[in-house]
Amino acid sequence: MERGVKVTGAPPDLLAPTALLAATTWPELFARRASRGGDELTAILSLAASSDVITFSGGFPAPETFPVDVLQELTRTLLTEQSALALQYSPTEGLPAARAAISGLIETRQGVAVDPADVLVTSGGIEALQLLTRTFVETGDRVLVEAPTYLGAIMAFAGFEAEVEGIGIDEGGLRVDELERALSSGRPPKFLYVIPDHQNPTGLSLATDRRAALVETCRRHGVLLIEDVAYSDLGFDDELPPSLWSLGPDVVVQIGTFSKIFAPGVRLGWAVGPASVITAMTAAKQNSDQCSGALGQMLMARFVADGHLERNLVGARQLYDARATAMLTALEEHMPAGVTWTRPRGGFFVWLRAGEDVDARALVAPAARLGVAYVPGSPFYVDDRGNNCFRLAYSRATESDIAEGVRRLGTLLTSGS
Repeated sequence: MERGVKVTGAPPDLLAPTALLAATTWPELFARRASRGGDELTAILSLAASSDVITFSGGFPAPETFPVDVLQELTRTLLTEQSALALQYSPTEGLPAARAAISGLIETRQGVAVDPADVLVTSGGIEALQLLTRTFVETGDRVLVEAPTYLGAIMAFAGFEAEVEGIGIDEGGLRVDELERALSSGRPPKFLYVIPDHQNPTGLSLATDRRAALVETCRRHGVLLIEDVAYSDLGFDDELPPSLWSLGPDVVVQIGTFSKIFAPGVRLGWAVGPASVITAMTAAKQNSDQCSGALGQMLMARFVADGHLERNLVGARQLYDARATAMLTALEEHMPAGVTWTRPRGGFFVWLRAGEDVDARALVAPAARLGVAYVPGSPFYVDDRGNNCFRLAYSRATESDIAEGVRRLGTLLTSGS
């Protein structure tokens, strides 16, 4: 210890009651956006490791689809041969191999070539939404979404204090006629966000004959169209309607994720679209996480290049098809009269609608006591709709659990408490 330096305890005034009291006032300094947080999403994610409840809540991929053996071998190879690259920071826009892999997937699936240099690698689809919102949205700006839509998107837009407005959907997806009316009045929106394939939360898809009309409507009104293709590769049949980006690359930003088709643990996604938008999103990423993880990017690139993704998707589609069938069969058997539901042909979700007198939020606790969990419908809207709706995810539950969980939910809806 240096001569003349005297070490003492904390000054008495730092321990005074007033100092301790000050700590309780921090929430008064929170930004307004902090009050628009994700309690609903937190509740969904908290059930990820639950083992004592049959959970239809989170849109989690089935662990059976995780390519553990392949990834063990790929990881070993990468760490042996390219550890200096795999464990280092990556460029903000992504590693060349990852961007090339995504470019190849887009061309194979959508029939339109995209230069790998025009691909932005993101840390999951949600980061792409955050980057878009950071780039475009000022406080009070108008943003349009499907009604209902992905809860995480509502949170991203509201978190930047956008005024989010819902456009109705029906069995054919977003209603272009309703969109036209919305665009003909009020302030021009910054963008429209849609999930055209096997939508979260409804499982519905945008009708093929509406896709070109939707793109043309946005082009005519000068509205950027954000296309989320999170579930597009998880259709149960061979039908693959044209992507919105393939129909209008000048007016569409497409975002995707590997969380549903590879593994959410790697947190990888992408964005393609007009060059000026992707450039701005890249700049915004430099002010967020700076770059996506290199190891995950290299694993994904090798996984795709070696043909493992295509093979893995075959089994995943079959698994989810069987689970969706099990849920639809159980709903037919156990739901009381007056309850209706969607019939997805891909993805993870069924959307259930009960009578107008049913409050899905109020039934969460009684359902938990019966050992079954779901997500109430209202958080998927930006207004007061959806109180009598339920989102049921079949992706992670076994067929036997699906049958039993739906039976319990049917008992609850029949008794009403």
